[in-house]
Amino acid sequence: MEDQELGTGAEFVASSYKPPSLLPIARHKKSLLYLIEKYPVVIVVGQTGSGKTTQIPQFLYQAGWCADGKAVAVTQPRRVAATSVAARVAQELECTLGQEVGYSIRFEDVTSEATRIKFLTDGLLLREALVDPLLSRYSVIMVDEAHERSLSSDVLLGLLKKIRRRRPELRIIVSSATIQAEEFLKFFTNAEASETGKGPAKQLDTPTTDVATIVNLEGRMFPVDINYLEQPAENYLRCAVDTVLDIHTKEGDGDILLFLTGRNEIEEAIDMINERAVEMQIKSPAIQPLPLYAGLSTEQQMYVFEAAPTDTRKVIVATNIAEASVTIEGINFVVDCGFVKLRAYNPSSGIETLTSTAISKASANQRAGRAGRTKAGKCYRLYVEQVYDSMSDATPPEIQRSNLAPMILQMKALGIDNIARFDFLTSPPAELVIRALESLYSLGALDDYAKLTRPLGLRMAELSVEPMMAKVLLTAPSFGVLNEVLTIAAMTSLQGAVWVQHDGGKKLMETARRRFAVEEGDQLTLLNLYQAFVTRGRKDAKWCRDNYVNFKSLSRAVSIRNQLRRYLERFGVDVEESSKTSLARGVGEGMIDGQNKAEKIARCLTTGYFAHAAKMQADGSFKSVNGLTLHAHPSSLMFNRKAQWVVFHEVMETANKTYIRDITKIEKSWLLEYAPQFYESN
Repeated sequence: MEDQELGTGAEFVASSYKPPSLLPIARHKKSLLYLIEKYPVVIVVGQTGSGKTTQIPQFLYQAGWCADGKAVAVTQPRRVAATSVAARVAQELECTLGQEVGYSIRFEDVTSEATRIKFLTDGLLLREALVDPLLSRYSVIMVDEAHERSLSSDVLLGLLKKIRRRRPELRIIVSSATIQAEEFLKFFTNAEASETGKGPAKQLDTPTTDVATIVNLEGRMFPVDINYLEQPAENYLRCAVDTVLDIHTKEGDGDILLFLTGRNEIEEAIDMINERAVEMQIKSPAIQPLPLYAGLSTEQQMYVFEAAPTDTRKVIVATNIAEASVTIEGINFVVDCGFVKLRAYNPSSGIETLTSTAISKASANQRAGRAGRTKAGKCYRLYVEQVYDSMSDATPPEIQRSNLAPMILQMKALGIDNIARFDFLTSPPAELVIRALESLYSLGALDDYAKLTRPLGLRMAELSVEPMMAKVLLTAPSFGVLNEVLTIAAMTSLQGAVWVQHDGGKKLMETARRRFAVEEGDQLTLLNLYQAFVTRGRKDAKWCRDNYVNFKSLSRAVSIRNQLRRYLERFGVDVEESSKTSLARGVGEGMIDGQNKAEKIARCLTTGYFAHAAKMQADGSFKSVNGLTLHAHPSSLMFNRKAQWVVFHEVMETANKTYIRDITKIEKSWLLEYAPQFYESN
C-alpha cells in the first residue's frame, strides 16, 4: 500500500480477536499456595498483565516463605521489568524500595540485608550462582516470562533442575504463555536416566508427575479488534506515524503503544510525531510521545509508567521490550509494525548481528493483547492478514541463534565443564558451541583441555561485560591504560545513547560531536567525551546542553565505571586514578602523553577485539577477516575516513548493508603480535 497523507488514513480491514485472559489472581491465592507447598515445580500459565508477577511473590511473603532469613527471587528477561515491577510491589507492600523489596540488574543493585522479595534479571541470578552454587538464600525462585526463551533463562532452568536434586525443599515457579507450558512440564518431570554415565543425557519415557504441575489462570478479558492493512506499506515508519495521528484525531480516550524495531527508528518516529503535531496544530488533547528501549537509563524507562498530564494522550514508542514483562496502564490502542530486531550469530564469520526480522504469531498476539487490559481495545497491524497467516508460531529460542561464548564462560565458572551433557531445554547447535569454545580459547579464557584458565578465565567470567571487553580490561594494567579502558568499557555499555538532539537537530549535534573527535576512532572519542564530562559537565547543565551531551547517560557511565573498578579491586588489581587525560586539544585539561597513550589504548583494544578486525577497501567499505563486507555506521567517526585496519565493537544489519560501530584504528602487525593463535601471517 502506498503511504497515505494524514487525513486519508491507512486503509485497514477489521478482524475480531479475543486474546486469552486471566481471572483476578486473588481468587487463586489459596490454591496456588497449596500447589507450591505440594509440588517442587509449579508452571503458572497466563499472559502478562494478570498480576501474577506482582502478586505471587506477595502471596509467598505473607505465607511465610521468607522466614528464617530466606528470600524469594523473581527473575525477568529484561531490566525494565525487574525495576518497574519491584517499584510496584514495594508500593503495594508500603515499604521503601531496597528494603523488604528490591531489585538487582546489571550495574545496579537496589537491595539490602532486609530484602526478602528480590526482582532481578535471569543473567544476574546466574551470576549469583558463581558465589552461591545452590542459591541457598532463596526458598522460592520464580522464572517469569520463561516462554521468551532467553539464553540466560534457558540455562537457569537447566541449573535449577540440577540444584533441585541437591535441595529438594527449593520451590521453582515457572511463569509461561500457554504455547510452552507442556514443554516446561516435560523438562522438569523427565529425569535423566543416568547422571554419571557417559554420552548425552537420556530422558526417561515416563514423567514423574509428583514433581511438577501446570496451573491455568484463564479468565475474562476485554476484546481487541484487529485491523490489518489492505495493501502492504511501502514505508512502515511513515505508515506507523500516520496511524498514530489518525487514532489521536479520530478515536476516543486511551493511550497508544507503537511497536518499532530499535532506538534509531523510535527516535525518528518521535521526531516525526512531534513535527506533524505542530503542523496539524494539535493542542487539545495534546500528544506526548515517549521512548522505551533497552539502552535507556532506568529513570528514563520509568517515565512511560507515569500518568500523562491532564488532556494529554501518551504514545509509547517501544521495541519488543513492551511486548511482555511489563504492563503499562491505560493502553487502549496498539500499532504493530510486524518486525523485531533479533540477535543472529553467524558461526562461520564469527560475527553477531542485530537484524530486523518478521515477528512470530505468538509475538503478534502478545502485542495485540496489550490493548485489552482495562477496556475493549484496538490493534492496528501494519501488514496484510496473509502475512500474519504465514508467520512462524513462535520465535526461535536465543540458544539456537546467539553467540554462546559469554554463556559458556559463565557455565564453566559455575563448574559445568561438560557442556554437551548439560540438561538444556533445547540443545544448542554443535557449530555454535564449537565456535564459542574456539573464541574463548583464543581469548585465553580456556586452556587446551577447554578448562577455565585461572586467574584470567575465572576473572573474565566474573566481570559483568562480554568476554572481549573483559579481556581488554584485564590486559589494560600491562599497557598502563587501565583508567582509560575502564572509561571506554563503561561508555560502550551505553549502546550509543550518549548524544541528545535539540535546537536544530542532527547537524548541530554532529558538529558538537566532532569537537571531541580523536583521529584514532570512536572508542577514544568516547574517552575524550567522558573526561570532559567529569571535568565540566557533571556540575554544569549548560555545558551538557551546549555540547548536545546526554547528562543522564553520562552519569550512568560514571556509575558503571565505578562498579567495574570495584570488580577489579576485588581481584586485587591496583586501580590508581591518574590525572585527567585528553587525547584531543581544546577539549579536556591539557595533553598527557596523548599520542603514545592513544596507541597503547588501541593496542590494548586489539588484545580483546582481534576477531573483530577489518581491512579498508578501495571503495571505503571494510572487509572482515572472514571476508564479510562491512560499512562504517554513519554515526561513526570513521564514516568516510581512511584507515588501513580497524577493530570494532558492534555489528548491525539493515536490509541492504552491514554496519560496524565503535571503531578504532589499529596496525595489522598488532593482530599477529597479540593473537598469534588466531592469525597466521600471509
